[in-house]
Amino acid sequence: MRASWDEYFMEIAELVKTRSTCLRRNVGALIVKDNRIISTGYNGPPSGIDHCEDLGGCYREMLHVPSGERHELCRALHAEQNAIIQAAKFGVSTEGGTLYVTHQPCIICAKMIINSGIKKVIYGNPYPDEAAMKMLTDAHIEMIPFNTNDK
Repeated sequence: MRASWDEYFMEIAELVKTRSTCLRRNVGALIVKDNRIISTGYNGPPSGIDHCEDLGGCYREMLHVPSGERHELCRALHAEQNAIIQAAKFGVSTEGGTLYVTHQPCIICAKMIINSGIKKVIYGNPYPDEAAMKMLTDAHIEMIPFNTNDK
């Protein structure tokens, strides 16, 4: 049976996350317009910066920071951030796009998603950040949980 567009793009997001070097959670994202991928991103440090595994571990883990808190301590960019940044770097508009992401966005990513003009987010796994969900829905971003069991 042929995959739906959402299934197709979520499978690609799952593949994109295999490039992640995060020691806590691997996340993949892609931005799509008119059923065409315009950008991808995964979580990891900025280009040319050492990865946590090269530095002996995750700083947030060492400090026992709970998931969803103290994002500023992380040396990595989130997958959503990297997808938006890559589109900007190469001059591709994200206005009206759909973001496919393996995990629900955090509050920092929510702000970037809103200002980038993305109109819909299809996400796989939940994330402990109710404020992000409220902000995204307040901004009229369509939030769609993707359940692989619904295929």
